[in-house]
Amino acid sequence: MPSARRRREDSTPDVGNTRARYRRILRFAVRHIVQTWWFELVLPRIGLAKVAARGRTARLTRIAQRFHVLAVDLGGLMIKVGQYLSSRLDVLPPELTHELAGLQDEVPPVPFDAIRRLAEAELGVPLERAYAWFDPTPLAAASLGQAHRARLSPIDAVDMGYDEAVVKVQRPGIETIVDVDLAALRRVAGWLSRVRLVSSRVDVPSLVEEFAATSLEEIDYLQEAANAERFAASFAGDPRVAAPEVVWERTTRRVLTLADVTAIKINDRESLVAAGIDPKAVAKQFATVMFDQLFRDGFFHADPHPGNIFVTPVEQVTDAASPTSGVTDAARATASPAWRLTFIDFGMMGEVPDGLRRGLQQVILAVAARDGKRLVDSIRGVGILLPSADTAELERAMTELFARFGGMGLAEVRQIDERELRSFAIEFGEVMRALPFQLPENFLLVIRSMSLTSGLCSSLDPDFNMWDAVEPYAGQLLRDERGNLVQALGQQALSVASTVARLPQRLDALADRIEEGRLVANSPRLEQRVARLERTTRRIVSAVLFVGLFIGGILLRVDEPMWGAALIAVSVIPLLHALFAGIFRRRGRG
Repeated sequence: MPSARRRREDSTPDVGNTRARYRRILRFAVRHIVQTWWFELVLPRIGLAKVAARGRTARLTRIAQRFHVLAVDLGGLMIKVGQYLSSRLDVLPPELTHELAGLQDEVPPVPFDAIRRLAEAELGVPLERAYAWFDPTPLAAASLGQAHRARLSPIDAVDMGYDEAVVKVQRPGIETIVDVDLAALRRVAGWLSRVRLVSSRVDVPSLVEEFAATSLEEIDYLQEAANAERFAASFAGDPRVAAPEVVWERTTRRVLTLADVTAIKINDRESLVAAGIDPKAVAKQFATVMFDQLFRDGFFHADPHPGNIFVTPVEQVTDAASPTSGVTDAARATASPAWRLTFIDFGMMGEVPDGLRRGLQQVILAVAARDGKRLVDSIRGVGILLPSADTAELERAMTELFARFGGMGLAEVRQIDERELRSFAIEFGEVMRALPFQLPENFLLVIRSMSLTSGLCSSLDPDFNMWDAVEPYAGQLLRDERGNLVQALGQQALSVASTVARLPQRLDALADRIEEGRLVANSPRLEQRVARLERTTRRIVSAVLFVGLFIGGILLRVDEPMWGAALIAVSVIPLLHALFAGIFRRRGRG
């Protein structure tokens, strides 16, 4: 009973604190939703669009900075929200994503006494019995948990074949905090879904549920342990890649024990060179391994930042009986030592379904061919763009992108005039944000993974060229595509034959609809009806705008009296339009 009570105390924060946390998140959201509504909707409608646009960059940057402060102060899931939003280049302006990209787990570690209580409650035994030694100083601290070094007990060490381990322990109460944060985010998503400007571009409730699913998986260490074993099985027998072994006897939903595989951090160039390892070779192999995960296995590490990847030197074993292929003993003695890439932290993993994988293959072929139109078609095929999207401007932008930057590595791009890069980035970003698209979850993780991969490889090798890394895969895909050409033609012939066979039946059905008067035709008064509907809709929008401004002014008067009074005063404008627009129009006609 005492153990159960202690566990409850460790995992349940004070109710008053959780309510205050919930209200603080909502207040932040209301303040900035109203502010954005005012600048992006109200001012343009009353002819002040230039005024709204003039300070947009600074305004968005301030919002991101304030959220950064909020996230660091609250910790928990808010840090993850910032990191997640920073990768949503498809729905957020660059001013926000750039500021949030620097958001890290800037939270202090949990006191060891609280970690001890939670770990012992989970494992059911004192730490001194579960482990031969447990370091009270954390190896790493994050918003959802922290890691400690440990040594396995003699019995576990004999079973596993090693004794050095790393133990991840959840932050006490994190499950309750996650529930509170998700409840607040769902509330905000419900508000935003009622704003047509937002709902027409982004399904915010779906984004929140997508984020919730990822977050709940991250705090389930049994899921992470299963991911680690699945990843290791994907590279079984591959000397290039390793993953830590799970100590299942010391693993629960909130405690995860893994073999200690700490080695040289992949971005530590000095240590790599000191160990005789070429950073350029590491960059090339890392890119190849990540492409293997995406296009061969369909199961990939979605968070490959430098803290999650080590380069592990491996002692070479020389077989005297093996052929030397002309390599002398002296050459072998001076050769670089063997090494492998060791991945850790499998809380965020992505899967590539067969349909998405085929779509990505077409994207790769289009990129390798530097074909802007084919790239846009392949993006549409993946399901990112709606069928009704007008892609002429996107095709032009992609063609210009390939013509100007195609084949360049990071070092070459850095030599381009900064003003040219900024101008192209702004124009390209406007084209992308103007289109009706939203990245699906799997594709979002693919982009996140590839973005981190590209950045890490470029830090290891300034001359690294992602285009060159893609081309071997594109070549193999092209060979496979040609090999399947005959089969594709056969399937197309069958499809045409099937259509021809069904044509008489469809013509009969069409004739029946004409005879029965069920064939739909355009009404000559349709345009008039649409015009009346549009006028009515404008008045309804004005009424909704009045209510929103009035309520927003009341809400803001508490913290921002000047803003609150201004919103209440301006709300009179849409109210007058809603009440009298129809009367003036009828009198004008009379």
